[in-house]
Amino acid sequence: MSASLVRPAGKDPRPHRDFVTELDFSRQEVIETLALARELKELRDRPDSAALQHQTWGLIFHKPSLRTRISFEVAIDQLGGSHIYLTDNEIQLGKRETIADAARVLSRYLNGIVIRTFKQSDVEELAQHADVPVINALTDLLHPCQIMSDILTIYEKLGRYEDFKLVYIGDGNNVTNSWLNLSTLLGFELVVATSPDTLPDAGIFERAQKAGSSRVVISHDPQEAVHGANVIYTDVWASMGQKDKFVEKEQALRAFQVNGDLLRKADKDCIVMHCLPAERGREITDEVMDGRHSVVFDQAENRLHMQKAIILKLLEV
Repeated sequence: MSASLVRPAGKDPRPHRDFVTELDFSRQEVIETLALARELKELRDRPDSAALQHQTWGLIFHKPSLRTRISFEVAIDQLGGSHIYLTDNEIQLGKRETIADAARVLSRYLNGIVIRTFKQSDVEELAQHADVPVINALTDLLHPCQIMSDILTIYEKLGRYEDFKLVYIGDGNNVTNSWLNLSTLLGFELVVATSPDTLPDAGIFERAQKAGSSRVVISHDPQEAVHGANVIYTDVWASMGQKDKFVEKEQALRAFQVNGDLLRKADKDCIVMHCLPAERGREITDEVMDGRHSVVFDQAENRLHMQKAIILKLLEV
């Protein structure tokens, strides 16, 4: 083998960026990524690029997935790359060996890592020690890729990514926390309508309020909260990893169902969003899920276009 083809062992000197939280992007970068996703969506019937040609990305999934896994796999394929799907059975991150050691090894084989897991701190540690981009595909604390694709959907439906009222109804979970993070970068009104027992992360909420970019409030009255809403958003009452708390969460959130009566109190042209999977008849009724205000399947499609945009944005460095 020619000496010119041999790369010395050791840390890859190429700079890289991670997308572990929405706040890894600046306001301008969020706007640029939205524009890139729209451009990629327009090109969906043609090969997008060879941006990932000769690249292999690792997909570490510790939780079941439909939209996240398939959208990332298709995104990487359409960008000309290949991928390896890894479950906890294969690498047992942080168990068989430290996360830091695993990060260093994976960096020698892969060009990027997508991880969907439980603890936010595990993703942060992986990113800290990896020499390739790390993308947070969901943790119990945050769901940044979802929220980025959601703001794309809002732009498509409302014609703007700011100056709207979004009412999140239900459990104060990782999706809620990610909306709070995004509210520090883009200006809109965010009302979290939830029970006193199912609040979002206190630190993230306080930071969003202090940022002053958006009006951010918590309401315990969903009927009042939705007045004038341009966007109504909901999610399951008990997320993955919290199914043991389903009974208590259902009791706390029974009054926070998105149904026809609630919808009639919002703006007449409002859109209804759900990141899926939905537990129909609990947090949202069939009438709303399948109704004219629903954009939930447009949301699901936009995961693909946004995943590609995020990957390409990270490769700009």
